[in-house]
Amino acid sequence: MKEEKDVFKKFQDSFKGVEGHYHILEQRIPVEVQMEYFRVSAQVAKEKWPMDDEAYEHYVATMQNDEAMLSYKKRILAALATSKQVRAYRLLEKFIVVAPEDLRDWTAIALMEGRIQLESELSEEKQIYISTGLGGKEGKLRFFVLLGSKGGMPFQDYQKKTIEREFSYALPLHDCEIERLTVKEHHVEMLLLVPVLENLKDRLDEIVHECNLYGNFLSLSYTITNVKELSAEEIEEIFRKEDEKKVK
Repeated sequence: MKEEKDVFKKFQDSFKGVEGHYHILEQRIPVEVQMEYFRVSAQVAKEKWPMDDEAYEHYVATMQNDEAMLSYKKRILAALATSKQVRAYRLLEKFIVVAPEDLRDWTAIALMEGRIQLESELSEEKQIYISTGLGGKEGKLRFFVLLGSKGGMPFQDYQKKTIEREFSYALPLHDCEIERLTVKEHHVEMLLLVPVLENLKDRLDEIVHECNLYGNFLSLSYTITNVKELSAEEIEEIFRKEDEKKVK
């Protein structure tokens, strides 16, 4: 888990000293889809697709045609996003409302890129795009946090209450929102919204320390990810690997 904490620190440090306007993709979109989108976006930007009236009519007709190839529709959306034209952005706003499931994520990314491209043209302020698998909300990034009990021991009732009390009190003091806090038999799962420049690792270290004043029952090692929520199987595998390390 230490390696994951180091990765998180590098992620957090990447924003330090960077000035500009942050755009956070709020939707939960798989990282693989985002990577594919930006690969296609870079391609169509080089191709300089036409954006005259005739081209617009063709793009609209194609998007409304159920028989049109999905890959071509994706390229149209990316072309509109990179065009830096207001009417292209308006088209994307209309498409997102009616987008079918297989294009919904793609259209959401295109809409975000279109907004950034326009603002870059109209403003001298640097535009910074941030996207993660778990998305965000109102300028905050969403993180999944997994904390284990010390030595894998079951939590006692007073320990569960201590965890709920300390985290619910301390995190909002730093403008962090708790979307979900679940205390299970041997571990804690949390879904948090965290300001971009807030050092979540330091906050968690402080709260874990505070909890441990009441019995030293939380492990000092934990997992933070903004890629996806971990499944029960993945959580079990994390703790299994931790146990194997202790044996060695």
